[in-house]
Amino acid sequence: MDESLEELADRFSQIADRYDEKHGSEEKPVYNACASLVIEHAAPHPDDVVLDLGTGTGVIALALAGDADYVVGRDISDGMIEQARSKAADSGIENVEFGYGEFRDPRYDGNVDIIVSNFALHHLPDEEKREAIEVIADLGPRRLVLGDAMFFGSSNPEEPLFDHGVDAATVGMLVDVLTDAGFVITTAERVHDQVGVLVAEKIGNAVEQDTVSAEVTIDGDTQK
Repeated sequence: MDESLEELADRFSQIADRYDEKHGSEEKPVYNACASLVIEHAAPHPDDVVLDLGTGTGVIALALAGDADYVVGRDISDGMIEQARSKAADSGIENVEFGYGEFRDPRYDGNVDIIVSNFALHHLPDEEKREAIEVIADLGPRRLVLGDAMFFGSSNPEEPLFDHGVDAATVGMLVDVLTDAGFVITTAERVHDQVGVLVAEKIGNAVEQDTVSAEVTIDGDTQK
């Protein structure tokens, strides 16, 4: 991407007060379907700490707060963080915190059980995606749920779903990086040819390496 981190943060701060209205509309079915799947697959236990990277206005963080012990939201946009904090206060949700954090520097050093992210990692070029996933792995979550723009087919589609602000990776690239970081992909759901949700479990934590299957689920079907 050509945008600097500061430019990206400023762009989102400028639209923060209308972001939910834009993405909560029926005009964004792919985005909304992806967010719903991330929430569904996160499935936190009552004693789990969840870290939401690229939390935006806190849509997913606040949705998970009722099932988790504590939810931490991190974003680079001050405007989005302010919106998330305001929504938490208005809803009386107290087991959440929102603050500044980047994928490669989440600025969180507590225990974390589950990490989620929806439509945020695509802002990084591929090499920085790899670095971000390595940082995520080092935080020690048992599960990572990633919803984002990702190519299930051609990485150069004739009809791109997104504009220049999206630097999507192929599903294969993301799977390879997650596997290298010590995760096993347990589910890969295709929302669109250019959008999907990956669920990864950490080897040696929730998943024992000698029982891992090479199968993943795509659109409800088991694939090798």
